[in-house]
Amino acid sequence: MKRVTERRTYSYLGPAGTFTEAALDQVAEAWGQERRPVLNVGEALADVLEGRSYAAMIAIENSIEGGVSTTQDALATLPGLRIIGEYLVKVNFVLVAAPGTKLEDVTSIAAHPVAYAQCHGWLGEHLPRHSHVPAASNVASAIGVLDGTLPAQAAIAPPGIAEHYDVDVLASEIGDNISAVTRFVLVTRTAIPPMPTGADKTSLIVELPNDRPGALLEMLEQFSTRGINLSLIESRPIGDELGRYRFVLDADGHVQDERMADALLGIRRFSPRVVFLGSYPRADRQIVHYPDRYADEVFVEARDWLRDLLSGAPEE
Repeated sequence: MKRVTERRTYSYLGPAGTFTEAALDQVAEAWGQERRPVLNVGEALADVLEGRSYAAMIAIENSIEGGVSTTQDALATLPGLRIIGEYLVKVNFVLVAAPGTKLEDVTSIAAHPVAYAQCHGWLGEHLPRHSHVPAASNVASAIGVLDGTLPAQAAIAPPGIAEHYDVDVLASEIGDNISAVTRFVLVTRTAIPPMPTGADKTSLIVELPNDRPGALLEMLEQFSTRGINLSLIESRPIGDELGRYRFVLDADGHVQDERMADALLGIRRFSPRVVFLGSYPRADRQIVHYPDRYADEVFVEARDWLRDLLSGAPEE
């Protein structure tokens, strides 16, 4: 692993103790470097584009709620960004309050909307008559309860919250799905993609050329006919008129793979706008498998065959 000698700053959704910071903890190159807590994804990416930070850690997908729309839309519309890595964080929650508060005292709960949605079952069973007070982050919910800026008696927060703040934990593991995971990506300014590892992922945002029957199928065929699996397909409205969408895609493989490069050329010919977000190592480090007929040497041999045809070389 390359040793980082210059001082670097990494932006993340703060304050300290968030799941985003837990994802940043997984980045070896960021250990001992400066950390800059921010309030939202837009601020984190602006830090990168304007040079305040080397990179930003942002949430892009949750196994329960799906894609993070604010992140997807920002990456689609802000040029000059590149994903260089992804990280998975297991997500569960605790209910916390100021010291001395009892569960029966709670009538209002502060929570980030995504966290709140993942705790509906527990809340419905144990606090069926509560009201929800939205918070900017999972840690900001607890801070707001403690300092009185949020009108709530308790907060949904990350399990490690008690390590940073003086709170009582009223209940643990209140998430409805104990297997919930959030996927984070590390984003920097446009750079050469990391070298292929064999366990890589390529992220793209693709717009369809027009609204007609078969347009989506034609886009997907650019990958299927080259043996490339898509692990994420999500649509987001472009916003210029009703019925126009862009597609957020994660494809198994690296842009330096012959089959992926060939697919991207096909997508580029097909789509009026393609945003290449990056090729980077998969968080799970699972090797990407594909049929032998899509191996790099097969694509190279086919190009050599065509070159020989054009040059008039005799067939062997």
